[in-house]
Parts: sequence; structure tokens; C-alpha cells
Amino acid sequence: MVEAFKIGHFSIYVFGITIALGILVGILVMLKEGKRKKQDVDKLSDLAIYTIIVSLIGARIFYVLAFNLDYYLENPTAIFAIRNGGLSIQGGLIFGITFAIWYSRRKKLNFLRVADTFVPGIIIGQAIGRVGCDVFGIPMESQYFWGVNVNSKLLHPAQIYEVVLDLILFTYLWKKRHNIKYDGELFIKYIIGFSIIRGIVEFFRTNPMVVGPFSIAHITSLIIIIIAIIANNIIKKKNKGKKTQNKTQNNNTKGPIHHYILIAALGIFSVWFYYFIH
Repeated sequence: MVEAFKIGHFSIYVFGITIALGILVGILVMLKEGKRKKQDVDKLSDLAIYTIIVSLIGARIFYVLAFNLDYYLENPTAIFAIRNGGLSIQGGLIFGITFAIWYSRRKKLNFLRVADTFVPGIIIGQAIGRVGCDVFGIPMESQYFWGVNVNSKLLHPAQIYEVVLDLILFTYLWKKRHNIKYDGELFIKYIIGFSIIRGIVEFFRTNPMVVGPFSIAHITSLIIIIIAIIANNIIKKKNKGKKTQNKTQNNNTKGPIHHYILIAALGIFSVWFYYFIH
């Protein structure tokens, strides 16, 4: 991993910094949405912090179980060596969503309404966090100029593929948030959208294969998409004829132009920074 600096003998890595920055920006975006929708931002903040913790733990557990179980059975102490890498974002989502559903019921929150508030922050946080990732793609068959040279091999910059796709999804969700037809619509679109992104990027990465060219992450993405589609049909039926509190009275569904300028600037900076550090 790329080292940013040291505090004594303790190394601080770029990936850790981008993850922390992604979490911070994600929370700020979520709070902005919560205020716009006149929700209890204190409860949202508590849910966000607890969910982040559970998601990180879940991301590690899922990675250990699904991607390299034999190794960790032989080296159980390595399970706790998170600094050496090994987090599954899909595992983080599964654990995080499960916890958020339970917590929302316990605190008498409308999970779907809260989830719609959270997802713009989640996806932009994922985009920012991925910039510092050191898990590169497979070797390029041709010498494309955007390839990244690692150990004398030209590899696909899988991380930046995901960053760009995440920012595109964020832009769509950010615009769509002004016109939600039912609670949970934005959440479902995020789940399906990100699963598709993960499936696309997976073709450029090396992971344990399950069936032909399809990896564990592909299978997980497919299962998540199927569950999301089924859940969406159920949610739509339950909300038929109801008016969502998420729908804004603002007729300007495009949002301020400076928001999209900032998104474009973030994308350009992310690409530059990625190639700068690698």
C-alpha cells in the first residue's frame, strides 16, 4: 500500500486516508439531505456511525469467509490484520443494511425513508474511498494509455473505473432525489446500480472464480439485484396510492448547477490523484 506518512513507527496509508475522507464526506452529504427533508439529524448521525462500524466488521467477515477462508483457517490471527487489506464492500453492504433495518425498527424510524436519505452519501463516500485502493486490475492485453504500471506490468486501473462509475451513479441519485415516487425508491436504485457497477469492474479484477468467467463478487451482485427487484415490487405495492414525504415541493429537479460542477471537479481530481500516487 502507498504510505502517506509515519507517526513514529506507525505508517499511515493513502487508502486509509481516502476511506476516512469518504466516510466524512458521506456523512456530511447525508446530514445535508436529512436537513432538507426535515428529519431528525441526531438520530441519523447515530445510525450512520453505528452502521459504519458494523459495515467495516461485516466487510472483513465476508471477505474472510468468501474469498480466502482456507488461508485464514490456517492463520487465524491474520483475520485481525486489516491493515494488510481484505475488505469486501458487498459484505459491508449486507451487514450494514441488515443492522440499519434492525436499528430503525428499534428506534421507530422509517427505514426506507432513512435509506433514501443515506444512499447519496454512501455512494459518494465509496467513490472517494476507492481512489486510494491498492487492488489493481488484471494485466492489459493491449498497451492502453490509461493503464497503470505495477511491477513492470501494465494493469487495468480497476479502482478508477469504479470511482468514475460511482460518481455517475451519485449524479443520477442526486438529481433523482428531488422526485421520489415512493419511500425506498432511491435506495433500491442505489442497490441495483452499485451491484451492476461492481459486476462490471469485477471483469477487470482477479478474484476466486465460481462459474466460468464469473467470480464470487459476480454471484453476490446477481443475488443482491434479484433480492432488490423483488423487494422493490413489494415496496411499490405497499406504497401504491400513498404520497411519500420524501418528494420535495421544489419544481427544480435538476438542482443547482454548481453541484454538478463540483461532481465533475471531484472526478477530474480523483483521476489525477490516482495516477499521481501510482
